[in-house]
Amino acid sequence: MDYRLDEIDRRIIHALMSNARNTSAPTIAEEVHVSPGTIRNRIAQLEEQGVITGYHASIDFERAEGHLTNLFMCNAPVSERESVARQAQIIPGVTNVRELMTGRRNLHVLAVGKDTEDLRRIARSLSDLGVEIEDEVLVQTETTCAYSPYGPTDETKNAILTDFISLSGDAEVAEVTVDRDAPAAGMSIQEAARCDALTDDTLVIAIERDDTVLTPHGDTEIRPDDIVTLFSRGGVTEETIANFNSSQESDS
Repeated sequence: MDYRLDEIDRRIIHALMSNARNTSAPTIAEEVHVSPGTIRNRIAQLEEQGVITGYHASIDFERAEGHLTNLFMCNAPVSERESVARQAQIIPGVTNVRELMTGRRNLHVLAVGKDTEDLRRIARSLSDLGVEIEDEVLVQTETTCAYSPYGPTDETKNAILTDFISLSGDAEVAEVTVDRDAPAAGMSIQEAARCDALTDDTLVIAIERDDTVLTPHGDTEIRPDDIVTLFSRGGVTEETIANFNSSQESDS
């Protein structure tokens, strides 16, 4: 059975995901405007209902002792997946096991070893369980963050990427303010795509309008003075940016 969360529950979960170690009941209570006792009771209920399943430290094992973190992507028989996952958890060095609802690579095992030989030992132990290791890769870094829809409403705005950020490969995110006489002004996102104001691989991932951040859909209208955040795997082109600037500027 799903456990229905209210706003207080969501804010508690967001705060604990942000930093469970340094977030106290009084701190959360002050932000949510309830008593610390209410926060403690809600946390107990969330734990009892299995919504909060634990509190885990995030460890950089390479920095701690120069150890290696490896992700094994495995195939396990669907009928045995849950049993195999439980057995994999007790292999020395395994720190996380994720079961996936898919046919192949349906078991991801994260493990830490002192060296490559130690990782081979873990691989042999996984194979002994009857799983096929289809691929494996050394993990460089892993970052977790709180689920933003459960946080304060203004946090969404703060999470939006600003200015211009180059991502891995050729992918880029750009933020552009829509001019009043821009070619794209007044168009829906669907219309902008049909008119090639947006290239095939360019997505509108956010629109900031009157201090509100909108989640864009195909029928969302692009209006003058909107701050539009664009994402493109191949890079945001000057031509795309020009469609959001004034026609006079783009012609010059």
